[in-house]
Amino acid sequence: MKLLQSLRDQGRGRDLEALLEAIPYARFLGLQVEAQGDEIITILPFSDQLVGNTNLPAIHGGAVGAMLEMTAVLQLLYDTSCERLPKTVDVSFDYLRSARAQMTFGRAIVTRQGRRVANVRTELWQESRLKPVAAGHGHFLLSPLDD
Repeated sequence: MKLLQSLRDQGRGRDLEALLEAIPYARFLGLQVEAQGDEIITILPFSDQLVGNTNLPAIHGGAVGAMLEMTAVLQLLYDTSCERLPKTVDVSFDYLRSARAQMTFGRAIVTRQGRRVANVRTELWQESRLKPVAAGHGHFLLSPLDD
């Protein structure tokens, strides 16, 4: 992805906000990101377009799944010097409780990273990290820069 190389050339290799601006679905969701040390926190502000269950109301499961996957990819990009976006090999999501009509936060933990493949756990929460609304696990194919 030329954007990743361009950001690195400008000394902005960790500018994840610029990366999110280049991903149309992330823009549609309104996804935001904050770096807190070596960890990134993704933020999904609530918007009516995200509602999947109008009776509760609750955020659509597809938006929740997308946030889990994007959180993992963003953490991998933050931790590594990939030349392209990591490719999803497989992901699994656990929907633990309804994601209500409020701001949602996410974080990812890279549990194992090799030269070509990384395993990542993700979790989303709303009011408290101790009460996750969803969790995920995925394997991602990396394209590291040749040193």
